[in-house]
Amino acid sequence: MKTSENRLVERITVSLEPPPRTNLRVAIGDDAALFAPRKGHQSILTCDWFLEGTHFLRKVHPANSVGWKSLARALSDIAAMGGRPKCFLLSLAIPENLITSWLTQFLSGLRCAAARYQCPLAGGDTTRRTEILVSITVVGEIRSGTAILRSGARPGDLIYVSGRLGEAEFGWNLLRKGRTKAAREELAKTGKIHGPLRKHLFPEPRLSLGQWLAAQKLATSMMDLSDGLSTDLPRLCAASRVGAFINSTHVPLSPLKREGKLRSNSTAGRRRALQLALDGGDDYELLFTADPRRACRIPSSFRGLPLTRIGEITRDRRLILKSESGNVALQSRGWDPFRK
Repeated sequence: MKTSENRLVERITVSLEPPPRTNLRVAIGDDAALFAPRKGHQSILTCDWFLEGTHFLRKVHPANSVGWKSLARALSDIAAMGGRPKCFLLSLAIPENLITSWLTQFLSGLRCAAARYQCPLAGGDTTRRTEILVSITVVGEIRSGTAILRSGARPGDLIYVSGRLGEAEFGWNLLRKGRTKAAREELAKTGKIHGPLRKHLFPEPRLSLGQWLAAQKLATSMMDLSDGLSTDLPRLCAASRVGAFINSTHVPLSPLKREGKLRSNSTAGRRRALQLALDGGDDYELLFTADPRRACRIPSSFRGLPLTRIGEITRDRRLILKSESGNVALQSRGWDPFRK
């Protein structure tokens, strides 16, 4: 049976119908949505592409992971400003032969993420294409004057990261080395995937942490780590017109367990784990700075999520990494879609 766009929109609407009590006054079904922000709050707007062949592979990544991750990635930008998500728009281009079980699983993952983070669908657009293209736009809000920007870091501020870095990249390496079948079987059997595979397939935007840092006024600047520490830290420093000194021994690493012949406790294993932490993308952890006079109020963990001090903001606009061989310039080797 041929699929019309109306039928496709109906399937999406049924799967992702928003709850009755939201800031949405008009949602799916009209030419555009109507959103009413609360008094005393500012709206946060962000959008994110999730493209087949660039960000995911149809034969490797489970469809429900694609649905979950497409929204989680965009929500991470809301977390980075300390905001709360309110609704999202979905633009989906999909081959007609996938408007069957693949779409069902995709919508299932998207629905789970929308419910988990209380971010209902407000509308969007659909079309047909030979490859899958997903674009998510999220509307968030934050109390006026409390948003945490990249541009607020000052010399002497301490640099922190949440979680462990490089874990998502390690999970992607496992998938590329043939763990796809194992991941699908584990997901089908238990409904869950653990460890690095989960970090890559089902990332968790750090919304609660971002909101807490904003409410407590502890972070002077913040951004999410989507392209790797070595690429994202320079962006924060450029926005704040500062430099940074990072101690490699303080960077929280993902335990490799075993990657080929490498083990975490070997010298080569530690170097590999550091390389993943510096240059690996898709972690969606938070990178933030804090005034040293208020550092005593930052705990070692937040609701079980480790918070680690890794360095300090400097007046000199260079980025320096303290490594085993001494102080070296931090090279940006993270994700860049335009890098050959």
